[in-house]
Amino acid sequence: MAAAPTFRRLVLPITMAAVVAAVFSLLRFSSAAEEKRLSVYSLVANYSLPVVERNGQDYTGLLEALEPLGAVSATTEGAHWRLRYNNQPAEFTAGASRARIRQNNFDLRANFLLENGRGLVPLSTLGPLMSRILGGPVTFHEAARRVFIGSVAIHFTAQVNKETPRGLVMNFSAPVNPMIATEPGKLRMVFNHEPVVEPGSPSLTFGDNVIPSASFSEDNGAAEITINGNAPLFASFSNGNRTITITPASPSAAPTATPASGAQASGAGASGQPQGRGSETYPSLAQYFAVVDASHGGDERGEALTDQLAEKDVTLALARALRQELQARGITTLLLRDGDATITPDQRASLTNEKHPAIYLCLHASSQGHGVRLYTALLPAGGDNTGPLVSWDTAQSAFLPLSRAAADGLALELRRRQVPVRVLLAPLRPLNNISTPAVTVEVAPSSAGVSDLNSATYQQLVAAGVAAGVLAVREKLEAAR
Repeated sequence: MAAAPTFRRLVLPITMAAVVAAVFSLLRFSSAAEEKRLSVYSLVANYSLPVVERNGQDYTGLLEALEPLGAVSATTEGAHWRLRYNNQPAEFTAGASRARIRQNNFDLRANFLLENGRGLVPLSTLGPLMSRILGGPVTFHEAARRVFIGSVAIHFTAQVNKETPRGLVMNFSAPVNPMIATEPGKLRMVFNHEPVVEPGSPSLTFGDNVIPSASFSEDNGAAEITINGNAPLFASFSNGNRTITITPASPSAAPTATPASGAQASGAGASGQPQGRGSETYPSLAQYFAVVDASHGGDERGEALTDQLAEKDVTLALARALRQELQARGITTLLLRDGDATITPDQRASLTNEKHPAIYLCLHASSQGHGVRLYTALLPAGGDNTGPLVSWDTAQSAFLPLSRAAADGLALELRRRQVPVRVLLAPLRPLNNISTPAVTVEVAPSSAGVSDLNSATYQQLVAAGVAAGVLAVREKLEAAR
């Protein structure tokens, strides 16, 4: 006998509020003590690493710090740990404070540690150490644990416009995607992935009664800009996310204009407390056109693409590249996972269904085959959707025609960029559970091999094709919302 179909509501306010809170606690606005993190910014990739404490000092893994930047390998022989980066040798010895880098001695300032084949270097020497290995300039903000490789810093200016519309206009030298939270008298923007730097002084004053001042700080691998206001504030994005305008919110209703990207803590400020007090109201969540889902994450690594490259890392890099491409085309985008978080398929579907986007894009990576495979749902038999409840396993049924039209649009644009594409059907989770047009994008290498999957150039090529495809079918998707 066939099992009876399971039914559940596609919008679960109480449950999903808990899920949203859990996801954001993994990122930045957690009231719990934060894990120590190190952020590395480069032209190739921006990424974060864990920091561990040993013998009263902070350490981090050197191989992990170099992996996203180039071809690197490490071998262990007794107490010796030998590293090769772009064919340049380095040798470290467990318990020794001196290493050999590019055939020259290098002082580590503290002992090198070897733990189960993992080489740990003291954080205090990371800047000059990476500069010696990479052969180029590296700037290390040690207190904040932020590493800048080359000229990657994002600078900004801030000026109050006292004419209508009144507000604080902030211009950045590159697109940014901060997380935003509000609390009475403040709006906070946290930059977890962008190399935003201090504008010259950590304190800014504007001589304005509504928005009198702002401050910049950096800590634990992130930068933060806090805007002080004498009225509730909200942020809007423009100029391809290079401009953020902070304006007073209406005293009687929460404004609908919200950031084009990033996410605000649902119903809570940075402290986790409700945003409204008394009659005050604060900005609500953005209405996103696209939800991008980097598959796997956290404890779920996905496919081992190489000995050192996990699928979860490739899908996150692809998701960030796709978000940038979509937003450059004026398409508001939310990443379900913008860090190394574990999210179940049911949570992914429920979070998406709660947002009501025009399209859901799920990203996978594979070492098998070439090019891109686009999947739309292959639904099981049964599970008729009637009344206020729908079958969880066939929630996609009403949206299949649009999903397939979207997949065709994506395929056309990818082929225009000489990327091989196949369009397929598959009974994938969470595709079947999504109540909006949905496509899974599985990226395999080009003819160059598996290393393509970790290539920023290849990732950008695929992201640009997918974003152009979404733009091509935008009118159809908007009409169906």
